[in-house]
Amino acid sequence: MSSPVWHPFTQHGLEPQMLPISRAEGAWLEASDGQRIFDGISSWWVITHGHRHPKIVRAIQEQADKLDQVVFAGFTHEPAETVARELIKIAPSGLAHVFFSDSGSTAVEVALKMALGYWRNTGQKRTRILALEHAYHGDTVGTMSAGARGVFNAAYAPLLFDVERIPYPAAGREQLTFDALDKACRSGDTAAFILEPLILGAGGMLIYDAATLAEMRRICSAYGVLFIADEVMTGFGRTGTLFASEQAHISPDILCVAKGITGGSIPLAATLCSEAIYAAHLSEDRARTFFHSSSYTGNAIACAAAVANLEIWRTEPVRERIAALAAAQEQCLEGLEGDPHFANGRQIGTITAVELTGRAGGYLDNVALSLRSKLLARGVLLRPLGNTVYVMPPYCATADELKSVYEKLAEAVDEVSA
Repeated sequence: MSSPVWHPFTQHGLEPQMLPISRAEGAWLEASDGQRIFDGISSWWVITHGHRHPKIVRAIQEQADKLDQVVFAGFTHEPAETVARELIKIAPSGLAHVFFSDSGSTAVEVALKMALGYWRNTGQKRTRILALEHAYHGDTVGTMSAGARGVFNAAYAPLLFDVERIPYPAAGREQLTFDALDKACRSGDTAAFILEPLILGAGGMLIYDAATLAEMRRICSAYGVLFIADEVMTGFGRTGTLFASEQAHISPDILCVAKGITGGSIPLAATLCSEAIYAAHLSEDRARTFFHSSSYTGNAIACAAAVANLEIWRTEPVRERIAALAAAQEQCLEGLEGDPHFANGRQIGTITAVELTGRAGGYLDNVALSLRSKLLARGVLLRPLGNTVYVMPPYCATADELKSVYEKLAEAVDEVSA
């Protein structure tokens, strides 16, 4: 009997069978038949320190024994208060308030609504949203609207609102981006500019430099346009620093985090904003309330996991592990140089990506399915974005484990190419 489960980003007509996973530890998954699989994508970019970090597991167990869930309107609890205080301490300066939600998509939805609410409550008719070309911000209606139009959202086009696209700042063409952004901000009706700092994830692991990020922030500040940093993927160390924004020495008006906030153990997200944005909603007039919630906003168990994650960052050598992983990634990427099957190798922090040569199918290129299958048979989990292959492992991954991953990648690509 076939399973009744409908899986995400899966064409069941091509992939009718899902692989059952029974356990996980560190950088490894274990299938129900005992096969060990290296988690080369951190289970969709969420696992940071490794699967089942004992401090996070213990925090979840202890919190579940005290308080599982309480409505977050009118109530609070210590895990949420602690997470909020600690996030403000480590986030870029100027961020003063934390709104909890439960996924990256909802964190971005919250950010967009905060921005529009700010302008409405301050009496200014600014409603236009700007976003980078090739961007991806999630799969809800608002986040699909902010993301690039394409195969991800073509069927849902009637639901989406218009967003002005700013050209992606490709190397050597940054001025084109700056000019377009300046023109859009100068119009006077622009509410906010949202971007993924330093690297566009699902758009193809496209990397740009910190100076470019800083200049885009400067332009927005010059015209009073709110600057939203979507750090759902880039936050918690992926680009080599705790937040990617740090590398450009900027502070956004709104910052979105999810994925790594609990070390990847359990869903939680947060949207951080400046005092001015919070103050614009603060009133004795109930019509100025920020009208957003989900049933599990500020879930106590998820917040306890986040508290444990933040403690790990304070008390364990996480940054040293990230630096060691980045160095190992660099060495492995260099090992692919000269292989005619790979081109445009690139890296930022713990993330590497390469293009497969001789492919022009884009995201829907079936080479991704073939390559995933052949890698799984070799005990490696990667999910190429069409002909773009990326490696984004947990920070506990060793140099020897990574070396094996790249060797198996080269073998699998040879087989697919043949």
